[in-house]
Amino acid sequence: MKIDAHQHYWQPARGDYDWMPQDNPTLNRSYVPADLAPSLARQQIDGTVLVQAAATVRETEYMLGIADATPSIKGVVGWIDFEDTGHLATLKQLAKHPKFLGVRPMIQDIPDVDWMLRDDVQWAYRALIDLNLTFDALGFPQHLPNFHSLLTRYPMMRVVIDHVMKPQIRDAMTGQDAFSDWAEGMRHLAEDTQAFCKFSGMVTEARDGWQLSDLRPFAHHVLEVFGPSRVMWGSDWPVCRLQAEYDHWHDIAQALTAHLSETERAEVFGGSARRFYYLR
Repeated sequence: MKIDAHQHYWQPARGDYDWMPQDNPTLNRSYVPADLAPSLARQQIDGTVLVQAAATVRETEYMLGIADATPSIKGVVGWIDFEDTGHLATLKQLAKHPKFLGVRPMIQDIPDVDWMLRDDVQWAYRALIDLNLTFDALGFPQHLPNFHSLLTRYPMMRVVIDHVMKPQIRDAMTGQDAFSDWAEGMRHLAEDTQAFCKFSGMVTEARDGWQLSDLRPFAHHVLEVFGPSRVMWGSDWPVCRLQAEYDHWHDIAQALTAHLSETERAEVFGGSARRFYYLR
């Protein structure tokens, strides 16, 4: 089974996509399964993981409704309010849905870099472990030390790092060192935890005019330290459209994994996601 481990559908008219720039025609429009279906067919993708894009339970329920009507959606990563212990009941209710996989707090958008370590949100991590649900770790390189603290604190939590933790490839393209600290932090996470990593979101961390060579050091490092059996490809569609259409990013990802064996590539493009998310 070939899996896209990270994509979105949304309807801006719902009114809870606070991060979305209103003047961006690529993002600020409706995206539904019919829009993605041709690319899934061309690339022979058997299923996808639909991931939250709004910090509301309403959007999670909206996504589960889409998943009910869309066989290609194998699972949904939603959202709960980690700052409200009353959402434990919400999480337990969501967990009853056969396609609900876990949650993703939008840590990259929270000003407090130490938010994830606050005492008042620890209940949520324990609940994810108790319910055997997943945690998508969304952040930037500055979050790496805190994610290391969090993941070593909860070794039983099923964690996947989103978008290779968003290294600032655009800075590397101008000659700055955006690699060293990121690479060290990712190596520590790979060696000291059982976390998986999503091979996604790279093109949107590059700047206009990016080339394959700009992405290769970051891609190869992740594949080296986590190993193909803990790396899963995702499109991050439609966000990827800011720099590359679905099929282009898929082709780039194929090129970036060309040095792997056929068995290893099968892990990156399906096997790892199936095992991590328990997809059927």
